[in-house]
Amino acid sequence: MAERKAIKSWLTDMDGVLIHEGTPIPGADAFIKRLRDSGMPFLVLTNNSIYTARDLHARLMRMGLDVPVANIWTSALATAQFLDDQRPRGTAYVIGEAGLTTALHDIGYVLTDHDPDYVVLGETRTYSFEALTKAIRLINAGARFICTNPDETGPSAEGPLPATGSVAALITKATGKAPYFAGKPNPLMMRTGLNAIGAHSETSAMIGDRMDTDVLAGLEAGMQTFLVLTGLTTIVDMDRYPFRPSTVVDSIADLVDLVDLPTS
Repeated sequence: MAERKAIKSWLTDMDGVLIHEGTPIPGADAFIKRLRDSGMPFLVLTNNSIYTARDLHARLMRMGLDVPVANIWTSALATAQFLDDQRPRGTAYVIGEAGLTTALHDIGYVLTDHDPDYVVLGETRTYSFEALTKAIRLINAGARFICTNPDETGPSAEGPLPATGSVAALITKATGKAPYFAGKPNPLMMRTGLNAIGAHSETSAMIGDRMDTDVLAGLEAGMQTFLVLTGLTTIVDMDRYPFRPSTVVDSIADLVDLVDLPTS
């Protein structure tokens, strides 16, 4: 096996790696501080499209994690970047929250339910039957179907919630049209994120708690991958997949010393 190059930039998932149900995971504050002290490019990623990067910055700050807005990359931002590359200043019918609508507004998209170029489905806790019906009819009329991420469930204090991937499956069943997913595990999200911070995949690492999104996305983007066991994936779960992470650790605390600080 070829020797891996030194890690010069880091990407890390948020939920299950840095925080869990609104509480920071031990070692997350030390890891973020070490990244900032190192001066290395880094990103905190999330497939959740509900919140803007500014919202997430404020939420993380309240937990003692100081992550600048510029170092947060969401599936909503990846989706907006994809649409801006594909069809600049287009139109979209959107089901989602402020994280997604703001990202699309910021690239100059017009949000409309009249003959849109795209139907864009994102995360929301209030999926409306009326909105889903509208989306189905627009897709049947020729709108292209885009989805922020394929996650079928999301976490909550009460247990799993149906997420974007589950709702996308409903729309696909009704239309016969499968969406294009912009978020993890699509390596597009990783590559656009790396481009945003001027990093290269061969000297970057991805940290995640899910094999099917985080590790797979990092692997397909050509990055080193670290699986932490503080989220959804267990050791038993890992062995069910035909691929493996580069390294498995108990938590983010085990990775702090891997971030090289500049020499004086």
